[in-house]
Amino acid sequence: MYPLLFRTVLSRLDPERAHHLAMAVIRMLGLPPASAIARALTRPDASLRTHALGLTFDSPFGVAAGFDKDVVGVKGLYALGFGHVEVGTLTAIPQEGNPRPRLFRLIPDRAVVNRMGFNNRGAQAAAARLAKLRRRAKRPVIGVNIGKSRVVDVADATADYERSARLLAPLADYLVVNVSSPNTPGLRGLQAVETLRPLLQTVKDASGATPLLVKIAPDLPDDEITGIAALAVDLGLAGIIATNTTISREGLATDPAVVAAAGEGGLSGAPLKVRSLDVLRLVRAAVPDTFCVVSVGGVETADDVRERLDAGADLVQGYTAFLYRGPLWARQINRGLVAHD
Repeated sequence: MYPLLFRTVLSRLDPERAHHLAMAVIRMLGLPPASAIARALTRPDASLRTHALGLTFDSPFGVAAGFDKDVVGVKGLYALGFGHVEVGTLTAIPQEGNPRPRLFRLIPDRAVVNRMGFNNRGAQAAAARLAKLRRRAKRPVIGVNIGKSRVVDVADATADYERSARLLAPLADYLVVNVSSPNTPGLRGLQAVETLRPLLQTVKDASGATPLLVKIAPDLPDDEITGIAALAVDLGLAGIIATNTTISREGLATDPAVVAAAGEGGLSGAPLKVRSLDVLRLVRAAVPDTFCVVSVGGVETADDVRERLDAGADLVQGYTAFLYRGPLWARQINRGLVAHD
């Protein structure tokens, strides 16, 4: 049913408009009685319960940052069977993001190019919604992903991240420093170890007891990835999320003219699978067993999730395949994991 709907209707809509329509449906699913009905159909099997970051997840599979930027769909995503939801990326200062169009489908590759630019209503607005969610007995684990405000100079990034961390860490189950999006000028330069160390130390101090992770890009050389992993361990971070979107366009099946028309931005989806898995293995080999590694990038099926878990991931996230596989995607993943075991 969903593949037909995608081919005949959704694929013809502007991708960002389609996303907003989907989010409206997800928000409705988060309301009773729809939430109870949906959750009864999608609830992960008890055997999938996972312990990481000092938290208990109903399933190791969750939604990556970027899908629910403003903390509006968490209840609905929980009703659809996801074990955790990472909201954001949130910035200290509200911002509109980059000019539209800024989201493009590469359908033959089951991929997406985005240059959204951290569009969000700001950390303060998100904090109010997070506070309400924390009072709910039934909810997923909620991660909060924070980034640099576009109007803030890179030289002042640490203070900007600290502002978001102080506001949001007390309301998050875990906090993520995003220094790897390709859509904010100068942001990826913060991944250099000499720049990253003081930033992460400051945010860690501001986060208190909330587990802190850093999200890295797949385009870094292997030695820089292992260097960041060593830094994260040295600073006492709780984990690493590997990986963000890629700026590479190698090996795509989509018509080059369509790829060129999409322009700059981060590529996500199936083409990222191989590199994301390679980075996972690099990071896992460089950190202690107790250090949490979250794998994201090119995950589509239960077999993909199982492969990441077998390669050492504690948790796995997805986003782009949600667009191509539809609302029952998490249920399909969770049931596939149980069948595999």
